[in-house]
Amino acid sequence: MRTITLIVVHCSAVRPDQQSSAAQIDTWHRQRGFKLGIGYHYVVRRDGQVEPGRPEFLVGAHCLNHNAHSIGICYEGGLDIRGQPADTRTEAQKQAMRQLLEELHRRYPRALIVGHHDLNPGKDCPCFDVAHEYANLQPH
Repeated sequence: MRTITLIVVHCSAVRPDQQSSAAQIDTWHRQRGFKLGIGYHYVVRRDGQVEPGRPEFLVGAHCLNHNAHSIGICYEGGLDIRGQPADTRTEAQKQAMRQLLEELHRRYPRALIVGHHDLNPGKDCPCFDVAHEYANLQPH
């Protein structure tokens, strides 16, 4: 069993007129050479649907040097209509992501919840302050 110390939130870096389901991300990741396909454990769609990605018992492929001890969550979006980084989460996504993070926090109470950019400052992903937004779900 893996020891989970991080829950890392990502965006799929698509514009509002583009989609990124777990199946689509799986295809993109396989095209990039990910042998096990989708690197995220969960994908939160714009309508609030949470799609399973890579099973939690498998190491993800979403955050260099942190995959072995983390769970990866990706929300559909992250770019505005011009292709610029932006917090594009819908209300349905915000609610679904909070519910998912609450569940993961119950199962992994010692795991820090962070954004991809917190571990890789060269990234804009996920385009919002994850640690601040989910401060009440951080380990005590």
